[in-house]
Amino acid sequence: MNDSARALEITGLSKRYGDTLAVDDVSLGVSAGEIVGLLGPNGAGKTTIISMVLGVLSPTSGSIRVDGLDVATHRSRALERTNFAAAYTPLPGNLTVAENLRIFGMLYGVRSLTARIDQLLAEYDLARFRNSRCGVLSSGEQARVSLAKAALNRPRLLLLDEPTASLDPATADDVRSGIRARVAAESCAVLWTSHNMAEVAQVCDRVLFLSRGRVLLEGDPRTLPGDHGHGTLDELFIAVAREPLALGGGAGA
Repeated sequence: MNDSARALEITGLSKRYGDTLAVDDVSLGVSAGEIVGLLGPNGAGKTTIISMVLGVLSPTSGSIRVDGLDVATHRSRALERTNFAAAYTPLPGNLTVAENLRIFGMLYGVRSLTARIDQLLAEYDLARFRNSRCGVLSSGEQARVSLAKAALNRPRLLLLDEPTASLDPATADDVRSGIRARVAAESCAVLWTSHNMAEVAQVCDRVLFLSRGRVLLEGDPRTLPGDHGHGTLDELFIAVAREPLALGGGAGA
Protein backbone atom coordinates (compact mmCIF):
# COMPACT_ATOMS: atom_id res chain seq x y z
CA MET A 1 0.00 0.00 0.00
CA ASN A 2 1.14 3.58 -0.57
CA ASP A 3 1.90 6.01 2.21
CA SER A 4 -1.53 7.67 1.95
CA ALA A 5 -3.11 4.41 3.17
CA ARG A 6 -0.91 4.30 6.26
CA ALA A 7 -2.66 4.65 9.60
CA LEU A 8 0.70 5.20 11.34
CA GLU A 9 3.77 6.92 9.91
CA ILE A 10 6.82 7.43 12.13
CA THR A 11 9.78 9.32 10.69
CA GLY A 12 13.20 9.87 12.28
CA LEU A 13 11.86 9.35 15.81
CA SER A 14 14.29 9.73 18.70
CA LYS A 15 13.93 9.99 22.47
CA ARG A 16 16.81 10.97 24.73
CA TYR A 17 16.97 10.86 28.53
CA GLY A 18 20.09 12.77 29.46
CA ASP A 19 22.98 10.81 27.95
CA THR A 20 20.78 7.80 27.15
CA LEU A 21 19.29 7.50 23.67
CA ALA A 22 16.27 5.24 24.27
CA VAL A 23 14.94 5.53 20.70
CA ASP A 24 17.41 6.29 17.93
CA ASP A 25 16.15 7.60 14.55
CA VAL A 26 13.32 5.08 14.11
CA SER A 27 11.16 5.21 10.99
CA LEU A 28 8.27 2.81 10.39
CA GLY A 29 4.77 2.67 8.99
CA VAL A 30 1.67 0.55 9.50
CA SER A 31 -0.93 0.40 6.73
CA ALA A 32 -4.68 -0.01 7.04
CA GLY A 33 -5.56 -3.68 7.39
CA GLU A 34 -2.03 -4.62 8.52
CA ILE A 35 -0.76 -6.10 11.79
CA VAL A 36 2.88 -5.23 12.46
CA GLY A 37 4.87 -6.78 15.30
CA LEU A 38 7.26 -4.50 17.18
CA LEU A 39 9.74 -6.91 18.73
CA GLY A 40 12.88 -6.82 20.79
CA PRO A 41 14.31 -7.54 24.24
CA ASN A 42 13.35 -5.55 27.30
CA GLY A 43 14.82 -2.06 27.07
CA ALA A 44 14.91 -2.05 23.26
CA GLY A 45 12.57 0.95 23.06
CA LYS A 46 9.18 -0.63 22.27
CA THR A 47 7.18 0.88 25.13
CA THR A 48 8.87 4.25 24.64
CA ILE A 49 7.76 4.30 21.01
CA ILE A 50 4.18 3.38 21.94
CA SER A 51 4.15 6.06 24.64
CA MET A 52 5.22 8.66 22.09
CA VAL A 53 2.54 7.53 19.62
CA LEU A 54 -0.02 7.93 22.42
CA GLY A 55 1.28 11.40 23.23
CA VAL A 56 2.29 10.36 26.76
CA LEU A 57 5.94 11.18 25.96
CA SER A 58 7.23 13.93 23.68
CA PRO A 59 9.87 12.94 21.13
CA THR A 60 13.29 14.53 21.26
CA SER A 61 13.14 14.66 17.46
CA GLY A 62 11.18 13.19 14.58
CA SER A 63 7.50 13.04 13.71
CA ILE A 64 4.50 10.78 14.26
CA ARG A 65 1.41 10.84 12.06
CA VAL A 66 -1.80 8.95 12.79
CA ASP A 67 -4.18 8.78 9.84
CA GLY A 68 -2.23 11.67 8.30
CA LEU A 69 -2.44 13.87 11.43
CA ASP A 70 0.74 15.02 13.15
CA VAL A 71 0.51 14.01 16.83
CA ALA A 72 2.59 17.04 17.86
CA THR A 73 0.26 19.61 16.31
CA HIS A 74 -3.09 17.77 16.16
CA ARG A 75 -2.84 15.57 19.25
CA SER A 76 -6.56 15.40 20.12
CA ARG A 77 -7.69 14.63 16.58
CA ALA A 78 -4.95 12.03 16.13
CA LEU A 79 -5.76 10.29 19.42
CA GLU A 80 -9.45 10.18 18.53
CA ARG A 81 -8.35 7.71 15.85
CA THR A 82 -6.16 5.65 18.20
CA ASN A 83 -6.71 3.23 21.06
CA PHE A 84 -4.60 1.03 23.28
CA ALA A 85 -4.75 -2.20 25.28
CA ALA A 86 -2.11 -3.91 27.42
CA ALA A 87 -2.14 -6.91 29.71
CA TYR A 88 -0.32 -4.98 32.41
CA THR A 89 -2.51 -1.87 32.31
CA PRO A 90 -5.84 -2.99 33.81
CA LEU A 91 -8.88 -0.74 33.85
CA PRO A 92 -9.98 0.77 37.20
CA GLY A 93 -10.94 -2.21 39.35
CA ASN A 94 -13.50 -0.40 41.50
CA LEU A 95 -15.68 0.35 38.45
CA THR A 96 -17.97 -2.13 36.78
CA VAL A 97 -17.39 -3.29 33.22
CA ALA A 98 -20.21 -1.10 31.95
CA GLU A 99 -19.00 1.92 33.95
CA ASN A 100 -15.49 1.59 32.55
CA LEU A 101 -16.76 1.36 28.98
CA ARG A 102 -19.11 4.31 29.48
CA ILE A 103 -16.40 6.57 30.92
CA PHE A 104 -13.91 5.75 28.18
CA GLY A 105 -16.61 6.00 25.56
CA MET A 106 -17.43 9.52 26.77
CA LEU A 107 -13.74 10.46 26.70
CA TYR A 108 -13.56 9.33 23.08
CA GLY A 109 -16.82 11.01 22.17
CA VAL A 110 -18.40 7.77 20.96
CA ARG A 111 -21.83 8.34 19.45
CA SER A 112 -24.80 6.13 20.39
CA LEU A 113 -22.66 4.98 23.30
CA THR A 114 -25.20 2.73 25.02
CA ALA A 115 -25.77 0.74 21.83
CA ARG A 116 -22.01 0.54 21.21
CA ILE A 117 -21.41 -0.79 24.73
CA ASP A 118 -24.14 -3.41 24.30
CA GLN A 119 -22.59 -4.45 20.98
CA LEU A 120 -19.10 -4.86 22.48
CA LEU A 121 -20.35 -6.69 25.57
CA ALA A 122 -21.95 -9.24 23.27
CA GLU A 123 -18.97 -9.39 20.90
CA TYR A 124 -16.46 -10.04 23.70
CA ASP A 125 -18.77 -12.36 25.68
CA LEU A 126 -18.97 -9.92 28.57
CA ALA A 127 -22.72 -9.32 28.89
CA ARG A 128 -22.96 -11.41 32.07
CA PHE A 129 -20.21 -9.29 33.64
CA ARG A 130 -21.86 -5.94 32.81
CA ASN A 131 -22.36 -5.04 36.49
CA SER A 132 -19.29 -6.82 37.86
CA ARG A 133 -16.38 -4.75 39.15
CA CYS A 134 -13.35 -5.19 36.93
CA GLY A 135 -11.11 -5.88 39.91
CA VAL A 136 -12.82 -9.20 40.67
CA LEU A 137 -12.63 -10.56 37.11
CA SER A 138 -10.12 -13.18 36.01
CA SER A 139 -7.11 -12.12 33.95
CA GLY A 140 -8.77 -13.43 30.79
CA GLU A 141 -11.98 -11.55 31.50
CA GLN A 142 -10.04 -8.36 32.23
CA ALA A 143 -8.17 -8.78 28.94
CA ARG A 144 -11.46 -8.97 27.06
CA VAL A 145 -12.72 -5.83 28.82
CA SER A 146 -9.52 -3.98 27.84
CA LEU A 147 -9.95 -5.05 24.22
CA ALA A 148 -13.60 -3.99 24.26
CA LYS A 149 -12.49 -0.61 25.58
CA ALA A 150 -9.86 -0.41 22.84
CA ALA A 151 -12.52 -1.05 20.18
CA LEU A 152 -14.99 1.57 21.47
CA ASN A 153 -14.08 4.33 19.03
CA ARG A 154 -13.44 2.02 16.06
CA PRO A 155 -9.81 3.17 15.95
CA ARG A 156 -7.84 3.52 12.75
CA LEU A 157 -4.76 2.56 14.79
CA LEU A 158 -4.79 -0.02 17.57
CA LEU A 159 -1.75 -0.33 19.83
CA LEU A 160 -1.45 -3.66 21.63
CA ASP A 161 1.26 -4.15 24.25
CA GLU A 162 1.52 -7.85 25.21
CA PRO A 163 -2.29 -8.26 24.96
CA THR A 164 -2.27 -12.01 25.65
CA ALA A 165 0.39 -12.14 28.37
CA SER A 166 -0.69 -14.31 31.35
CA LEU A 167 -3.72 -15.67 29.47
CA ASP A 168 -4.35 -19.39 29.14
CA PRO A 169 -3.85 -20.79 25.62
CA ALA A 170 -7.55 -21.04 24.78
CA THR A 171 -8.31 -17.47 25.87
CA ALA A 172 -5.21 -16.16 24.10
CA ASP A 173 -6.30 -17.89 20.90
CA ASP A 174 -9.75 -16.30 21.19
CA VAL A 175 -8.16 -12.88 21.67
CA ARG A 176 -5.91 -13.31 18.62
CA SER A 177 -8.80 -14.50 16.47
CA GLY A 178 -10.95 -11.58 17.59
CA ILE A 179 -8.29 -9.02 16.74
CA ARG A 180 -7.67 -10.49 13.30
CA ALA A 181 -11.41 -10.49 12.64
CA ARG A 182 -11.64 -6.82 13.64
CA VAL A 183 -8.74 -5.87 11.39
CA ALA A 184 -10.39 -7.66 8.48
CA ALA A 185 -13.82 -6.15 9.13
CA GLU A 186 -12.77 -2.55 9.85
CA SER A 187 -9.44 -2.30 7.99
CA CYS A 188 -7.74 -0.82 11.03
CA ALA A 189 -3.98 -1.00 11.61
CA VAL A 190 -2.35 -2.76 14.57
CA LEU A 191 1.06 -2.27 16.14
CA TRP A 192 1.58 -5.34 18.34
CA THR A 193 4.34 -6.01 20.88
CA SER A 194 4.88 -9.52 22.22
CA HIS A 195 7.55 -11.87 23.51
CA ASN A 196 5.54 -14.85 22.25
CA MET A 197 7.14 -15.61 18.90
CA ALA A 198 4.63 -18.33 17.98
CA GLU A 199 1.88 -15.76 18.45
CA VAL A 200 3.76 -13.20 16.37
CA ALA A 201 4.21 -15.67 13.51
CA GLN A 202 0.49 -16.46 13.66
CA VAL A 203 -0.96 -12.94 13.71
CA CYS A 204 1.56 -10.50 12.24
CA ASP A 205 1.90 -9.65 8.56
CA ARG A 206 5.29 -8.04 9.15
CA VAL A 207 7.71 -7.62 12.05
CA LEU A 208 10.37 -5.13 13.05
CA PHE A 209 13.12 -6.08 15.48
CA LEU A 210 14.42 -3.30 17.73
CA SER A 211 17.82 -3.33 19.39
CA ARG A 212 19.18 -0.50 21.52
CA GLY A 213 16.51 1.85 20.26
CA ARG A 214 17.02 1.20 16.54
CA VAL A 215 15.24 -0.92 13.93
CA LEU A 216 17.63 -3.77 13.25
CA LEU A 217 15.62 -6.11 11.02
CA GLU A 218 12.29 -6.03 9.19
CA GLY A 219 10.32 -8.59 7.21
CA ASP A 220 7.80 -11.42 7.07
CA PRO A 221 7.90 -13.32 10.39
CA ARG A 222 7.60 -16.62 8.53
CA THR A 223 10.64 -16.07 6.30
CA LEU A 224 12.79 -13.58 8.21
CA PRO A 225 14.56 -16.18 10.43
CA GLY A 226 15.74 -18.16 7.40
CA ASP A 227 16.92 -14.98 5.70
CA HIS A 228 19.36 -14.52 8.60
CA GLY A 229 20.44 -18.12 9.10
CA HIS A 230 18.04 -19.13 11.86
CA GLY A 231 15.43 -21.84 11.97
CA THR A 232 12.77 -20.12 14.07
CA LEU A 233 11.62 -16.68 15.14
CA ASP A 234 12.63 -17.55 18.71
CA GLU A 235 16.20 -18.22 17.57
CA LEU A 236 16.27 -14.93 15.69
CA PHE A 237 14.94 -13.08 18.74
CA ILE A 238 17.71 -14.55 20.89
CA ALA A 239 20.31 -13.53 18.30
CA VAL A 240 18.95 -9.98 18.25
CA ALA A 241 19.13 -9.84 22.04
CA ARG A 242 22.62 -11.31 22.30
CA GLU A 243 24.41 -10.40 19.06
CA PRO A 244 22.78 -7.30 17.50
CA LEU A 245 26.03 -6.06 15.96
CA ALA A 246 26.46 -9.26 13.98
CA LEU A 247 22.95 -8.94 12.54
CA GLY A 248 22.66 -5.23 12.04
CA GLY A 249 26.08 -4.21 10.88
CA GLY A 250 26.63 -1.81 13.72
CA ALA A 251 23.16 -1.12 15.10
CA GLY A 252 23.29 0.55 18.43
CA ALA A 253 26.91 1.62 18.00
